[in-house]
Amino acid sequence: MPSDLTAAAETAVEQCLDVSPGESVVVVTDDKREPIGEALYEAASAVTADATILRYPPADQHGTEPPAPVAAAMEASDAFLAPTTKSLSHTRARGRACDAGARGATLPGITESVFTTGLDADYAAIDDACDDALAAVGDADEIRVTSPAGTDITFELGDREWLADTGMVHAPGDFSNLPAGEVFIAPESATGTYVVDGTMMPHGLLGEGDELAFEVDDGLVTSVSDEAVREELATAAASVGDAAYNLAELGIGTNVGVEELVGSVLLDEKAAGTVHIAIGDNAGIGGDTDAPVHLDGILRDPTVYVDGEAIELPGA
Repeated sequence: MPSDLTAAAETAVEQCLDVSPGESVVVVTDDKREPIGEALYEAASAVTADATILRYPPADQHGTEPPAPVAAAMEASDAFLAPTTKSLSHTRARGRACDAGARGATLPGITESVFTTGLDADYAAIDDACDDALAAVGDADEIRVTSPAGTDITFELGDREWLADTGMVHAPGDFSNLPAGEVFIAPESATGTYVVDGTMMPHGLLGEGDELAFEVDDGLVTSVSDEAVREELATAAASVGDAAYNLAELGIGTNVGVEELVGSVLLDEKAAGTVHIAIGDNAGIGGDTDAPVHLDGILRDPTVYVDGEAIELPGA
């Protein structure tokens, strides 16, 4: 195992999850992310004798539920780590595990370079940036986001709660993505246009002139400029209908160590000073929509207005 994977895995196990001797740790991975899974398993095994690694074939879509034995193992663990090709963040399995008291982190779409880069971070600084962002947006009734690429969308928040992804997962039930660094909310509704000019799957990092435009009306995406994204949403809609088009999430990046976008949604959505907007499932983050899809798009150079007043974003 390369030493850089070892160091990153030790950061995840020892600093982020604070694993103790005797705790049960489950590493969930798939065939395409096995080296990272093995690195995390070895790091966990160095701390506790009760470490397990489970591997299964990669899912087709983000938000797809894992096999039942995997879900059961996550729920029965003290701590879990999930480096997988497709995200488990917004699955019922992850939610049930945390409800049962397991703490854990998902690493959706993680690559070895993102793993080593993203976990070489000052998590105390990320925690502080999250606190600052929450102080700015926490009492908002309405958020408006604009951008030079053409975004102009307004979110109605209702009684939904802002959440923070700090990377520090120390208490029972705590959950984070790794690499970490965002504050986010499942809005009650939204209307307007947003233009993704950063990163979005299945394309990765977008080049100039490749922006993706989305029209949103009363909380549902009504128009998508990109054929590949349209097809992915249509596939999900075949089983859940309009839930696939739910405007699911508004997030603000707070990782002050991420200085440029690299084409990984997992890392790029955390970049300080960016905004990301997601479509599909949000039941795991305070919303009420179940869908087998969760598609994040990252916006460069946004301006965020809290009840009509522009705020300073992290990293500005």
